Amino acid sequence: MDDWLTIAEASKVSGYSSEHLRDLMREGRIKGRKFATVWQVGRSSLFAYLRGQQAKGEKRGRKPV
Repeated sequence: MDDWLTIAEASKVSGYSSEHLRDLMREGRIKGRKFATVWQVGRSSLFAYLRGQQAKGEKRGRKPV
């Protein structure tokens, strides 16, 4: 069973904007569901995605000068 975070909570935990999280859900990279009027993110799928991004490490983002 997956624990669920609201988009706002997932944004705080991950550092990603809520729009980026919605994009990740649409692309199927993380689990998402709508509960009543609130979109939620699967905690385990978010952390798995974040671990994958961390494993890519320095290949992404700004390069030191």
